[in-house]
Amino acid sequence: MAAKSGGLTTEQKYEKYVNTSFVKKIQPVVVDTAKGTWITAADGKRYLDCFAGISVVNAGHCNEEVVSAAKAQMDKVVHMCSYVYYNEPMADLAEKFAEITPGRLQKSFFSNSGAEAIEGAMRLARQFTKKTGFLALEGSFHGRTNATLSVTGNSARKKGGGPYMAGVYFAPTPYCYRCPFNTTPDKCQRECATAVERILLLHSWKDVAAFIAEPVQGEGGIVAPPEDYFKIVKEILDKEGILFICDEVQSGFGRTGKMFAIEHYGVEPDILTSAKGIADGFPLACFIARPDVADSFTPGDHLSTFGGNPISCAASLANIEVFEKTKLAEQSAKKGEFVMAKLRELADKHPLIGDVRGKGLMVGIELVKDRKTKEPAAAEAGKVQDLMRDAGVLIGVGGTYGNVIRFQPPLIISEDELTQAVEALGKALSQAV
Repeated sequence: MAAKSGGLTTEQKYEKYVNTSFVKKIQPVVVDTAKGTWITAADGKRYLDCFAGISVVNAGHCNEEVVSAAKAQMDKVVHMCSYVYYNEPMADLAEKFAEITPGRLQKSFFSNSGAEAIEGAMRLARQFTKKTGFLALEGSFHGRTNATLSVTGNSARKKGGGPYMAGVYFAPTPYCYRCPFNTTPDKCQRECATAVERILLLHSWKDVAAFIAEPVQGEGGIVAPPEDYFKIVKEILDKEGILFICDEVQSGFGRTGKMFAIEHYGVEPDILTSAKGIADGFPLACFIARPDVADSFTPGDHLSTFGGNPISCAASLANIEVFEKTKLAEQSAKKGEFVMAKLRELADKHPLIGDVRGKGLMVGIELVKDRKTKEPAAAEAGKVQDLMRDAGVLIGVGGTYGNVIRFQPPLIISEDELTQAVEALGKALSQAV
């Protein structure tokens, strides 16, 4: 039963007043409350949330410690321009970020969304290097502003939005299940990495300020490069004087079993961006850089009226405390191994599954019509999503071909709940063919 108010249901209000023409469909769930890993709809039906608001509520819906910190801050001050006046929560959070991020990253700029953070990082890279171009990866997604779409390697996200920035080049992604060089994973990563050097030599005009990449591609279909890929690429970048912007908007905050996914690869980024899981649902984003890079900004180069909002910063600090106290990143790694093993057992029974991959609780299940041809099964993926929702389990669907089940639950999910989700997936796979 739909929620009603003022004579119109929530769905009818959306249809009449909310611009949703940019989405294929909205899941027919009117969310009333959410707690932990569960969502309760207005009609009373409960759903196990295995998508976490697109990998946002990593510490669970309405985490009590995060919500309490935000409420306490509301009683003190709701808004101030944090780049005109001093803001204690933002200062404390910036200090904490310097502690938890890898390498020499030290100085943070806080904004409201992932796209803002990435665009700010791009501007900072240009300011530091005095170059204007960017190198990105095929299949990537970095946001929906003009600049971030310019470095997004997915035509479906870019259609109708150009013209885009000049001076952007794209390198092949080591998407080993669909290797662009049709070779083994070890050779795939080397071919894709050395392609970066070839593209810089043959296609650019020495104008590249930064290479921007997600350590694990989210919208691209949960694509995790082999372990040496970023090491090889970073050597090339350092030789050419090109910065590495690491996009951790979706893969950060314990999602992959490390606080930040780039830690799996042993590489130090020059700039790192984060959002989504940063404050467990409160709007906040950040880019953090080495001091020498960060200090290349001069007065007037950047600002944000709402960036570093004290409520969101207080929530983020509490969120990090929850991570450290409960070892959520370690939990993600352990639970990821548990669910991946169950999903691979499921793959043995269901030929619709072509590949199971990911790190931690950032898991992709790629569906194909035929395992030999690897023809994407996009329609089947959509049907599986609907069937699982009907069974009370919420998942995501994505990937370049729209055929990847995205399994990204809150990191607090239990093994019993993971088992419940996998069982629901098995039933949906049987019904989808």
